[in-house]
Amino acid sequence: MDPDAPADAAVVVGDDGLARPAWAATDPLLRAYYDTEWGMPVRDEQGLFERISLEAFQAGLSWATILRKRPAFRAAFDGFDPEVVAGYTEEDEARLLADAGIVRNRAKIRATVTNAAATLRLRDKGGLVDFVWSFQPAQTPRPRTVEEIPTTSPESVALSKALRREGFVFVGPTTMFALMEAVGIVDTHLVGSHRRGTSGVWPS
Repeated sequence: MDPDAPADAAVVVGDDGLARPAWAATDPLLRAYYDTEWGMPVRDEQGLFERISLEAFQAGLSWATILRKRPAFRAAFDGFDPEVVAGYTEEDEARLLADAGIVRNRAKIRATVTNAAATLRLRDKGGLVDFVWSFQPAQTPRPRTVEEIPTTSPESVALSKALRREGFVFVGPTTMFALMEAVGIVDTHLVGSHRRGTSGVWPS
């Protein structure tokens, strides 16, 4: 769920006749992201590491801010290749802190490097993708309004704890629930939305 969405919003029918939640109804960038990407399965290590990294950078900010900066993030962090990021030095940290195209937060930059190293270690346990997807719940929410969408779940709490045990940081339960929504592990598209059930993971 986008944290900027009005609490009582339901679907809004756009000029194209498609129903979306209010947060994705007007801004062209958010609308395109919602229509093509949000909630679709991410099952590759690099893609999932990128999503974990960007969710951490989003904490305290709007997702629209992160989305607009995503091209700059990808350039600054070598496409979020965990093998490259895990080897970043203090010089890389200084470079990133000087990069006005990204969110220049020292703790979050260091967290990304820390999480890259943890991602590499997880390869010995089956890999990041299988690890994260193993927390898929038996059922998914069926919200009709934004206010019905939870911000955490027992599975996001468990995933947060498990990742922390593996050395990850900036992976709190709320952040992990947002990740699970974004990569299709749960489907929190509103029941009236044109995207409900389109991920192939959950029926409509």
